[in-house]
Amino acid sequence: QVQLVESGGGLVQAGGSLRLSCAASGRTFSNYAMGWFRQAPGKEREFVAAISWSGGNTYYADSVKGRFAISRDNAKNTVFLQMNSLKPEDTAVYYCAATTSRWYRSRYDYNYWGQGTQVSVSS
Repeated sequence: QVQLVESGGGLVQAGGSLRLSCAASGRTFSNYAMGWFRQAPGKEREFVAAISWSGGNTYYADSVKGRFAISRDNAKNTVFLQMNSLKPEDTAVYYCAATTSRWYRSRYDYNYWGQGTQVSVSS
């Protein structure tokens, strides 16, 4: 019942910043918890960050804590991922996801996924 489209990926130098956006359309965006996941070549899709329905609670993978920030603008039906101090290890396809579940820190909790956007960080 929700469609997600990511944007904002690209190629950046290590130490640089990038801001990803995820535009949502469909039913009652504000009632969905939102998450960002990433998948590097040859690796499993991993949790990056998540934000609650209200935006009052956020969670981050240890690998990005202190560098990334997730936020949402429910009036614009959009969730963001601000990525700072990027490292080559951050290189991956980043996916936006949505769920109405009260559990939203695992990829298995999510029902709706975007198409992904490539983030590449050079050394």
